[in-house]
Amino acid sequence: MAEQSHELSKKREEKRSWLGDVPALLGAIAVALVIRTFFFQSFYVPSDSMYPSLLVGDHVFVNKLLYGARIPGTDSGLPGIREPKRGEVIVFRLARGPAGIYPVDLRPDLRQDAFVKRLIGLPGDRVAYHSGRLQLNGQVVPKVSMNEVFTDESGRVFDIYREDLPGCSHYVLDDRHSPGQDMAEIQIKPGRYLFLGDNRDNSYDGRMVGTVRSIDMAGPAGLLYWSWDWNGSWLALINPLTWLRNLSGKTRWSRIGLFHACLPPNDGGPPQTAAG
Repeated sequence: MAEQSHELSKKREEKRSWLGDVPALLGAIAVALVIRTFFFQSFYVPSDSMYPSLLVGDHVFVNKLLYGARIPGTDSGLPGIREPKRGEVIVFRLARGPAGIYPVDLRPDLRQDAFVKRLIGLPGDRVAYHSGRLQLNGQVVPKVSMNEVFTDESGRVFDIYREDLPGCSHYVLDDRHSPGQDMAEIQIKPGRYLFLGDNRDNSYDGRMVGTVRSIDMAGPAGLLYWSWDWNGSWLALINPLTWLRNLSGKTRWSRIGLFHACLPPNDGGPPQTAAG
């Protein structure tokens, strides 16, 4: 009887101990959700539309404080620190359906996905794109050949150019085998923004989708905290052997710690390959 009583008492103590951890666990989850919703969020780059600035497999932190985080379930947001700047690389939401991709406010019935592109057009701007040249407010944006190439994982070769937006220079790619997508001049309405990919001939962006509301922008892509050349399944990703194999051969160690910003006056030159 004494042994049974001791065993029962032990089980009760274990149960109380486990129940005592529940509030702390719930509190930690709540704090994580608040941080993700209103402060910072991780974003994984899934496509090549931002080559050479962002590579497939890059992971970046998005600063939601700068523009004012959206309040979940509403079209309202918290006050931001500043307005978005031309040339920033920004994560934003679009609506995706079987027939295509749309601004969120045009198809609120569809599921929403996160995209990352470069901010080109601000409210009130007139923007056009023709024969590989960007036109902003009636002026052709300077575009200078770097006389270098960028090679992606599949072996495709792109010519590298430097595009000099007002206040922000950055690299863009030209696909020798694609004419790209033109866009007739549009004037951007108040509270809306136009985004283009740096891989101009291989980017589904504002030329096809249109403009994006400010409330649908999560924030600028900041610190690149992880990068690897990975395109396998999620099932393989949770296998520890996958990490052991890829840490040495697939991880792009040189990219970890980078911040995405406009080019400095004396930059070190563009990346040469997607694996670099």
